Amino acid sequence: MVGVTWTDPGARVRGTVEVRTRNVESGQWSPWLRLDGDSGERDNGAARGGTEPAWVGPSNAVEVRVDSGRSVAAGLPAGLRLDMIDPGKGSVTSMEPAGFRIEQTDPPSAAPDPAAPEQGATTPDAPSVPVPVPAPVEPTEEPSPTGTPSGPASPSGTPSASVSPSASVSPSATASTTPTPTPSSTTTTAPPAPPSSAPRPPITSRAGWGADESISPEEPGYLPGGKVKAIVVHHTAESNNYTCADGPKVVRGIYAYHVKQLGWKDIGYNFLVDKCGTVYEGRKGGVDRPVQGAHAYGFNAETAGISVLGTYTDAAPPQAAMVSVARVAAWKLGQYGVDPAGTTTLTAGDSGINYFGKSWAKGAQLSFPVIHGHRDGYNTQCPGDAFYNQLATVRTLAAGPVSGLAIKSLTGVGVAGSTYYTKAAVTVNWAATTPAALISRFELLVDGKVAATTAGTATSAKATLALGTHKVAVRAVHQSGKATTTAAATVIAETGAPSFTTKPALSLRTGTVNTTAVPLTLAWKATDGAALKEVRLTAPVAKTYGPTVASAAHTAKSGAATTWSMTAYDQAGNTATASVAGTPVILQETAATKTGTWTAKSSTSYLGGKSYSSSSAKAGLSWTFTGRSAAWVVSRATNSGQAYVYVDGAKVATVDLKASAAKYREAIWTKTWSGSAKHTVKIVVVGTSGRPTVTTDGLVYLK
Repeated sequence: MVGVTWTDPGARVRGTVEVRTRNVESGQWSPWLRLDGDSGERDNGAARGGTEPAWVGPSNAVEVRVDSGRSVAAGLPAGLRLDMIDPGKGSVTSMEPAGFRIEQTDPPSAAPDPAAPEQGATTPDAPSVPVPVPAPVEPTEEPSPTGTPSGPASPSGTPSASVSPSASVSPSATASTTPTPTPSSTTTTAPPAPPSSAPRPPITSRAGWGADESISPEEPGYLPGGKVKAIVVHHTAESNNYTCADGPKVVRGIYAYHVKQLGWKDIGYNFLVDKCGTVYEGRKGGVDRPVQGAHAYGFNAETAGISVLGTYTDAAPPQAAMVSVARVAAWKLGQYGVDPAGTTTLTAGDSGINYFGKSWAKGAQLSFPVIHGHRDGYNTQCPGDAFYNQLATVRTLAAGPVSGLAIKSLTGVGVAGSTYYTKAAVTVNWAATTPAALISRFELLVDGKVAATTAGTATSAKATLALGTHKVAVRAVHQSGKATTTAAATVIAETGAPSFTTKPALSLRTGTVNTTAVPLTLAWKATDGAALKEVRLTAPVAKTYGPTVASAAHTAKSGAATTWSMTAYDQAGNTATASVAGTPVILQETAATKTGTWTAKSSTSYLGGKSYSSSSAKAGLSWTFTGRSAAWVVSRATNSGQAYVYVDGAKVATVDLKASAAKYREAIWTKTWSGSAKHTVKIVVVGTSGRPTVTTDGLVYLK
């Protein structure tokens, strides 16, 4: 971790401070990382001023450049120093500048040699000024009782001649015009830890992240009013390339920088959160007490600070980090009855101006969102544009209620339109956009009463309903206690079975006849008092039909008795069964009683390989059988003629056998009765002019 510090704690760098490092493993130089030279984070009695520290990871070389903004009058703070922290050891190495120069704002009188590099120019892969990296040494600087540093020790290996020459920097030009506020009347007596209306999130203690307590022996201070009125959200303005495992190291680095280099009595933030959502205890004194931090210049006396490790200017922190910020904020504010979504009035400890240009005098009463960004109270980019734009989301997460709650589905039920049906049991499935960590519980409501309660991590619950119509909903209770309820679903619990008002029945139908596939129709009618779902044919084949379907075409093997079994289902899952049995029988033409002249024909296209053909008017064939359905089977051609059909001695139809193409074994005429009985079917050749021929292939009946 690296940072840049200077002598006067009240001085600011009005221009830019940038750092880049060389990676130990790859040997590559990182891009320039800009450090905030006026962070607005300072502690009373600070020994030095400084930038935000930056986590750079394992590095073996560093280059820093500080620019006052091309304004000679602005100057640079006296006593500039690069501070390098090894969080593994807690050691700090300091290095003074290699040199200073004044940038020319006007063109030089003489044109430079184009072949010569500009003084101080940098190349992409190497630093412009070789900077020695000394072995780590412990700093000898200690803040004096007045808060003025006694002076840094020159690190070994850093030539004293490279310290800024007096001609390059004017100390009087670098002092901040903003006075350091007088210390507030903090108390070192620990106030009580009030209970909170929100649950405490997991917090890694100072011991857990490896705080060296020996470097900050001072007693903690507490808010003079004993109450946290607002949460100030920060980012640490450093690289986001740390790993989750690096989190404690980064926190140790910030701690060492604040205490050893800036001379603060402790780390400035009350809490820190890494990008993976781990929360770390910051300034000591008790996470459940109103510890006064050093994070929001002019407003430390009434606020707590939460800082997310990393820079969030272009991209917001991961959801895990924002959820943790919301949980910590809700817990701390809940100790003092402060609404995370509300506004609060803070008293300015000093005059100031914020990022948006709003200024105020010392003692001014200012209104802030209870959860607000550092830039709201100081002229800084912190917590970054992307993170600042997400603070409304953080407030909603902290304050509740649960967002995006909706019933996604019901299982164990049927549905017709917008109404669900069940015998009794129902499982309700839901979803919410608010993370589960912020949800206290879910409640399954039946007719407005709690039927089941689940944890905030659950996404479903079961209930058993009494017979009748019910309204089923889901209520989510946020950790704040605020509740959200979904729209209610209508669920009818009923156990009445459907019925077959028309029992299944079989009949022969037209189509091509084979000995293994005689065309027939299966018909039925099913109803239900609530809502019929479907009718299933379970034998001899499996088929499913919708609630309005009442017939279906099938085939059956001739000469074989077949039972057709059906089950009706309603939306609740209640059932009814019914069946019918039948045997298709083929009567060959040879089994008919003949009148007139008929000629036998042979072909594999005919049923049984044979058929009868006649062109003689009034020639007839008749079959007598006992059954409930009959079909006449013929062969057809372009020159086929007509025939009369008689049933039980009465003429019922005139059938034309003419077809556009040859067809064999076609059931062309059918007749079905309500029950099985003895019947006679007779066909008579009409003797149609020009096409008198009729070819018959037998009769099929259903018994």
